[in-house]
Amino acid sequence: QVQLVESGGGLVQAGGSLRLSCIASGRTFSRTTMGWFRQAPGKDREFVAAISWRGSSTNYADSVKGRFTISRDNAKNTVYLQMNSLKPEDTAVYYCAAGRFGSSYYGPQLDRYDYWGQGTQVTVSS
Repeated sequence: QVQLVESGGGLVQAGGSLRLSCIASGRTFSRTTMGWFRQAPGKDREFVAAISWRGSSTNYADSVKGRFTISRDNAKNTVYLQMNSLKPEDTAVYYCAAGRFGSSYYGPQLDRYDYWGQGTQVTVSS
């Protein structure tokens, strides 16, 4: 139903910045909340950020608050994650996720999101 294609991952030194992009297919993007999650080796997937339908409301994990910014452009079916002041502990595979159609949920629960991207690797060197 929905396909998510991510880009923008890579290798960056501590203190640097990256911007991740996620392009969604389908006709339901404007009525779908979007989120970013990450998974480090040997750890569970964890919530990073999420955003409401029109982008007026956002939600962040405490670990990234003040450093990361989630945004969306509904005309382009795209959600972004701007990552600044990166730390080695930010190293992980980052996943884009879409909530179920018509749901206003933009919290941290993984099972409230129906669709997932393939993931993109972010590596922060010290």
